[in-house]
Amino acid sequence: MELLLDISLLSMLVATAVGIALSRDLLAAVMLSSIYGLLSANFFVNMDAVDVAFTEASVGAGISPLLMFATLAIVGRHERYPHQRALAALLLVALTGALLILATFDMPAFGAVDAPAQTHVAPRYINDSYSEIGIPNIVTSVLASYRGFDTFGEVVVVFAAAVGVLSLLTVSQSASSRVPEHLLKASHHKILRVVSKVLIAPILLFALYVQFHGDYGPGGGFQAGVIFAAAIIVYTMLFGLEAARQVINVTVVRILAAVGVLLYGSVGVVAMLNGKNFLDYDALAHDPLHGQHYGIIVIELGVGITVAAVMILIYFSFAGRLIDRSPDA
Repeated sequence: MELLLDISLLSMLVATAVGIALSRDLLAAVMLSSIYGLLSANFFVNMDAVDVAFTEASVGAGISPLLMFATLAIVGRHERYPHQRALAALLLVALTGALLILATFDMPAFGAVDAPAQTHVAPRYINDSYSEIGIPNIVTSVLASYRGFDTFGEVVVVFAAAVGVLSLLTVSQSASSRVPEHLLKASHHKILRVVSKVLIAPILLFALYVQFHGDYGPGGGFQAGVIFAAAIIVYTMLFGLEAARQVINVTVVRILAAVGVLLYGSVGVVAMLNGKNFLDYDALAHDPLHGQHYGIIVIELGVGITVAAVMILIYFSFAGRLIDRSPDA
């Protein structure tokens, strides 16, 4: 039964990928990519990788399509396909795919018991993480403690990406190339607006649950930040940018994007001031397990704040670039 389910999911993934490659309608491609994310999340759940599935569902099927929709409002829905370059692109993709397939022959077989991940890394984390970190979620232990410095780098990359995107989107644009704000909000969809008012508050509450329950179950700062931002973006799409700005102060959000990174890094600085290595949470309390727990809570909070703020800022910048502020709009 499990094999049949795997084959079905993989078949749907291949069919969805082919549909994305063949579609010239960018809106359809975005919708298919969202479906691809949901199928991937189901596949990861079937492989017992629940944390990865959670991330794929929230990012691949959640926030990414929303940002792509905002992009389509700028670039247009239909792709202008350069037919004269189709053969060169096909050859390049075929060559890249062949090299990737060739590289898989040097990898251990899927699920092989003698693979390095099974003989070295996995036993170390499974057998020792609870006694060293003190939390039941091994994935959180690895990402937030064992690989804490690497995760810090990922948060810095998210912040740097936000700076780059905001720098590009703040380039002056003539009002004639913008669209009226009423095209960016579903003011005439009464059902969507009513349902959103019922669902947005539970979504925000769920984001907080994912944020602070990541030590004990699937979740953490990345997933919580994306879920929180998705709720704000849905509100913006349904009620308009100006209504959202009355609730969300853009200046405060920009500050929070940097505060999350600083909060993460400050944990490492505090550890160094107490004579430990950077991001060694043992220095945060007399009991090393308590120190690990405190450190993980703080750095995950920093991750969630930065991710949520960055996603909100990027969408607000897209929407603000599109709004026609001329008097006759």
